[in-house]
Amino acid sequence: MTSLPALLRAASRARAKAYAPYSGFQVGAAVLAGGRVFAAGNVENSAYPLSVCAERNAVAMAVAAGHRRIDAVAVVAGEDQPAAPCGGCRQVLAEFCAPRTPVIYAASGGRSVTTDVGALLPDAFGPDALRRAASAGPRTTADGHRGAARVRLTARGRRSP
Repeated sequence: MTSLPALLRAASRARAKAYAPYSGFQVGAAVLAGGRVFAAGNVENSAYPLSVCAERNAVAMAVAAGHRRIDAVAVVAGEDQPAAPCGGCRQVLAEFCAPRTPVIYAASGGRSVTTDVGALLPDAFGPDALRRAASAGPRTTADGHRGAARVRLTARGRRSP
């Protein structure tokens, strides 16, 4: 099995290839899935919301290769202070990682933090929550319809009470 330090080195190599011309904040991430390492950098875009974090790019590479479970995660970002994955990346990691999946994040200067996905996103919303909701069956709305609540519009396009 690949060690966390080896995964961190892969993330560091990916960071060097990140595309961050606007913020200058390069991030590299590597995930271990099925015994293989998938590493990627962040990719910024001049339309800022279209930028993609390194963690999500690495997970997407693993998923594109057919993996559905991530076994370990490493992230390298920042010079002096390690930068933890953002909230969106934590949610994506929770989708593909068990709560006890190890996560190491480090600054390029060497300082690192080791934790797990469950500590980064406690009580995460995930696939199990959707399965539980689906198994509970359809709900009946106040007007007696089953399924999603229906919205009625008036002739002017406003919602009716």
